[in-house]
Amino acid sequence: MSTTSGENSGPQSVDRAVTVLEIIARKGEASVSDVATEVGVHRSTISRLLAVLRSRGMVEVAGSSGHYRLGPNLLRLAGAVRANLEVRIQGAETSRALASLLGETVNIAITQGDSAVNVYQAEGPSTITVDNWVGHPTPLHATSSGKILLAWLPAQAADALLGATLARYTPETTTDRVTLAQQLALARAEGFAITLGELEEGLNAIAAPIRGPGGHVIAALSVSGPGFRLPRELLLGQAGEVIAAAARISDLMGHLG
Repeated sequence: MSTTSGENSGPQSVDRAVTVLEIIARKGEASVSDVATEVGVHRSTISRLLAVLRSRGMVEVAGSSGHYRLGPNLLRLAGAVRANLEVRIQGAETSRALASLLGETVNIAITQGDSAVNVYQAEGPSTITVDNWVGHPTPLHATSSGKILLAWLPAQAADALLGATLARYTPETTTDRVTLAQQLALARAEGFAITLGELEEGLNAIAAPIRGPGGHVIAALSVSGPGFRLPRELLLGQAGEVIAAAARISDLMGHLG
């Protein structure tokens, strides 16, 4: 059968791969013949596709039967989606309570690609006009949440996320890697990170880590507001509340601290 029409490339291949994964997910385990019959293509086509999926850890062979089941990498991706959803759900009430207590905006952020992305936001009573940061990528090196997400990564992984240069957003942005490394070490030691006008002039913030079942940092909880309401001294005074709130969310996420 000719493949010049793009049978095994481009959008059609992606669509077919998703269909194969859906079939295996529904059946639990499936043979090459089972999948080929449902998809309506030759066994050889499905064999090649399954070989690629297997090489990427998306499927694996189930024992001596020769049948295929979902693989560890696909389950890992699904687990990441579930964790991101759960941290929004589990963290909502605590975030709202913290926003009410401190009067400022509270966000939960996760790492997405090479950015920190807020997945939940609660507004405090002191906020008059609030930017909705949910879904917007922000630089890891210039935000309190980003510094927390970087701080517990291996140095090599953190460097890979940061890229060759650290972009400057304001005169206060940390653009020196040695300084950033010192800030991350301090965050690990103290359990929180602060930023003073690094992303936007006049915007200050403090963040603490949210941990998952294995103790890994899966998200960051931050409090942010204008510098005239949240000077450095006040942020430092609020560190205990922020750390405690992040710990409560960590408990809900299954962390046994």
